[in-house]
Amino acid sequence: MPLDPDVIVDRRLMKRRIGFWRIAAILSGVVAVIALLYAGGALKDVLGSTKPQISRISVSGFISTDRKLLDVFERAAKSDAVKGVIVEIDSAGGASVGGEAIYDAVRKLAAKKPTVSYIASIGASAGYMVALGADHVVARRTALTGSIGVIAQWPDVSRTLEMLGVKVEEVKSAPLKAEPNPFKPASPEAKAMLDRALQATFQYFVDLVADRRHMAEADVRALADGRVVTGSQARDLKLIDDVGEESVAVAWLEQEKKLPADLPIVDWRPHQEGYGLFSSETVSEAVARGFMTATGLDQDLQQWRALDGFQSIWHPMSNENTNNSVGLNK
Repeated sequence: MPLDPDVIVDRRLMKRRIGFWRIAAILSGVVAVIALLYAGGALKDVLGSTKPQISRISVSGFISTDRKLLDVFERAAKSDAVKGVIVEIDSAGGASVGGEAIYDAVRKLAAKKPTVSYIASIGASAGYMVALGADHVVARRTALTGSIGVIAQWPDVSRTLEMLGVKVEEVKSAPLKAEPNPFKPASPEAKAMLDRALQATFQYFVDLVADRRHMAEADVRALADGRVVTGSQARDLKLIDDVGEESVAVAWLEQEKKLPADLPIVDWRPHQEGYGLFSSETVSEAVARGFMTATGLDQDLQQWRALDGFQSIWHPMSNENTNNSVGLNK
């Protein structure tokens, strides 16, 4: 039975409508994907990495072995668009091994790209260690830097446990296993063991300063009493090269490394984790992560994890006479 002409027309119109909405859905999906990539930073990295630029990489807060941050240095080293790098430092230090890891990353980057460190407000202890990785070090006049030293601290809650009537028993393979621990006062042997390891870490720091700043070891040790100094004092002590704001670091790249003038400065940041289609992270996990980020709990946990080791850190609340500390600032 032949179809009615009106029915044929209606079917054709329906097909056209379906085709239109299919195309619209596909375009909407493409726009949504681009928006997610841009919000996550991936697309911005792609777009921003296509033209000649100076990369700015920030090292801030408590220093630890941050794989995402280390990846930023690796990406910048491989990028043809990056003509020079500013490592901006705003950190009082952190874990000694974290400072070592980031220092090594800066040195690898500096082997491929002209690199300058810029201490914006504070670059002390492991923060100063990171700054040493660059070819040139600039600090603001009143920025704090230095604090060459290493410290290990732990609590002693044995008296509190005694007051509560709590006794901790243990069985271990040797007297120095898991020493010191917070449940009893540290023995002289435990302190001596820890001090030997700490002295080796301190020697690494001293040798690093002596090598990178072209100073005699004796001169470095004279400054390695834990003191912090201002940028202007650090220049006089030969701990840094120049004093000023970021423009001084840029001028060095242009004058000494012959970079073209007026190159844009582009911030290079660690990639952010996504969720949904782009990650195995569930919505509930993403919400939990967002809560921890908003409240600062993620940083607190990161710092506590990093505290399992020697610290190259400066902070005004530190006390060299703390009973349960092994340090080199005495």
